[in-house]
Amino acid sequence: MSLPQASRAMFNLPRYFSTISFILIVLAAGVFGPLYRQVAERQISDMAERHNIEAARHLSGLLQPPLRQSLLAAPGGDGQSPRQSAKLTAFRQQTRALTENTTIIAVRLYNRGGVVVFDSDPEAAGETRQDSRDFRMALAGRVSSGLKRQTQPAADGESAEQQVLVSLFPLSDEAGEVEGVFELAQDVTPLMRELQRSQRWVAISVFTVFALLFFLQYLLVRRAQRILNEQEGRLKAARDTLELEVEARTRELKEANAELQDEVAERREAEDKLNYLAYHDPLTGLANRRSFVEHLGACLRGLGAGGRQLAVLFIDLDQFKQVNDSFGHGVGDELLIAVAARLIGQLPAADMLSRIGGDEFICLIGQVGGEDEATMVAGQIIGSFAQPFRFGGYDFSLTASVGICLAPRDGASVVELMRNADTAMYQAKASGRGQFRFYRREMTRRAQERSHVEKLLRQALENKELAIYLQAQVDVGSDRLVGAEVLVRWHSPELGLVLPSRFIPLAEESGIIIPLGVWVLRETCRLMQDWEQSGFTLPMVSVNVSARQLEHPEFDNMLRGILAETGMNPARLKLELTESVLMGVGEASAHLDRLKKIGVSLALDDFGTGYSSLSYLKQLPVQQLKIDRSFVTGIGRNKSDEAIIRTVIELAASLGFGIVAEGVETPEQAAFLATLGCQHVQGALHGPVATPAEFRQRWGGRS
Repeated sequence: MSLPQASRAMFNLPRYFSTISFILIVLAAGVFGPLYRQVAERQISDMAERHNIEAARHLSGLLQPPLRQSLLAAPGGDGQSPRQSAKLTAFRQQTRALTENTTIIAVRLYNRGGVVVFDSDPEAAGETRQDSRDFRMALAGRVSSGLKRQTQPAADGESAEQQVLVSLFPLSDEAGEVEGVFELAQDVTPLMRELQRSQRWVAISVFTVFALLFFLQYLLVRRAQRILNEQEGRLKAARDTLELEVEARTRELKEANAELQDEVAERREAEDKLNYLAYHDPLTGLANRRSFVEHLGACLRGLGAGGRQLAVLFIDLDQFKQVNDSFGHGVGDELLIAVAARLIGQLPAADMLSRIGGDEFICLIGQVGGEDEATMVAGQIIGSFAQPFRFGGYDFSLTASVGICLAPRDGASVVELMRNADTAMYQAKASGRGQFRFYRREMTRRAQERSHVEKLLRQALENKELAIYLQAQVDVGSDRLVGAEVLVRWHSPELGLVLPSRFIPLAEESGIIIPLGVWVLRETCRLMQDWEQSGFTLPMVSVNVSARQLEHPEFDNMLRGILAETGMNPARLKLELTESVLMGVGEASAHLDRLKKIGVSLALDDFGTGYSSLSYLKQLPVQQLKIDRSFVTGIGRNKSDEAIIRTVIELAASLGFGIVAEGVETPEQAAFLATLGCQHVQGALHGPVATPAEFRQRWGGRS
């Protein structure tokens, strides 16, 4: 049973109210009825007593002489003589005459001894009331009354009950002394019957009133019960709704709590992941730059005396860019993961191995005795690349350049050590592939000089310190001018004449080669147009293009813009690219196809010094091969160089390429090349590198 049903079963307001009201009405009737009767009887008694008092006074006034004689005649007598006295008989008759047609039915007179000396009923004379309480009260001077019930014979022979009020009054003499007691008996039966009728009507009225009140209150209580039931129903519905809402809210809170716990777990997991990513490389799982810097700083603070040192080894992959560009970044990422795994396997003694970006790794050895131990670690690193990396059906052969610095010898701070190790790594890379170098202070000096030169080179473009020079390309059979190669010279106010071998690599590394290449192309095209308008036409001009220029997304548009700006015919412009440039540029064939569509010619410079395959060469849209000067200088002295030259010329002929030989300085070299079928030569034999004015002066009348 639910709580509301139990409450309804346990508490029924109308039933309880009717029961309690009935009990209260019964109690009220039980108290009010007797009380009302007692009060009414008392009022009747008082009224009858007052009537008796008045009657007694009246009778005693009229009958005073006979009464006194009766009292005096029988002072302590036996009561027989007054009864027979003729005077008393006359007094009795007189009394009857006075009380006839009244409610007084008996008159008596008692002496002080309590003996009846006079009675309106002669049979009652001689009675004594000495022991009566009412008599003693009358002797004491007070009036006392009391109701009595007696049986009165009726005319039809039956007896009827009669109610009589008996009152006793003291009779006093002139001095106030009580001489006797006067008793009057008054028939109050009609009054009592009237009282009974009044009581019945009062009872009926009271019952009716109580019944009406009971009924009205019962209706009111029933109405209240209905209201309470309705409210209880609404409360139950509200409670049920509330319970449903509470249950739903509880479920929601549980779900929300579960979601919150999941969210907290996810957030904790995300924080852990973020914390992990903050200190680890996401690709290889190695420590990142931040982690390495903090760990190196802690090691430096704990580095004590005793001759022990720590070593920082900066590792850079040599051919990674070519792999990344040729096979895509996905393969490049896989290769980096494989490199990291192999380095971890080869460097168990390393305190930390970190990838700090791109193809650069850095290793920390916390305790080394000197350069010998660091050399052994560097050898392990370089040796780890001896075997190719195999995945995806390909073999990838890589080498690494390693720069080493020792602390505290080469630096006492994290910044110094990492910078110096990086400097040593660049020195190792400049020395060739798969090398390592220890940091030396002169490296910093050279790096500072390099930085200074780079700064001056940037200023040189703005200050117009650069100039283009030309070297003629001549037909080997007729000595006719067929073209020229543009070379750049830098006349620095601070450094003097700076050759391309010094500043071009710097321009490549720093990115200055992009604006420098634009300037060279624009100046060359403008010069060609100026010469043509003045009557001197150079059949073909060659300009070297670097890998960074070729990879620049706007290179094609930039070239078209310069040709349109200067009005130069693109067929008279030849772009020279080295094998290393083509091998270092992703999708080189696509780049060259776009250039060929512009209308310019393409030449492969320094052919034979690179490592490109012949099948790859066959796919390139080039028109000319240039034999490197390193082979030309061996003519007449080195059979191998001559054999290479012969092979290159035959290859070019079979592929339909033109040939230009660089560095031709003697007629013997020119004659040898001519016999092999080389068409054009370039070198000091036909004049040194010249300014535009010198070049035109030399060749202006011979074109």
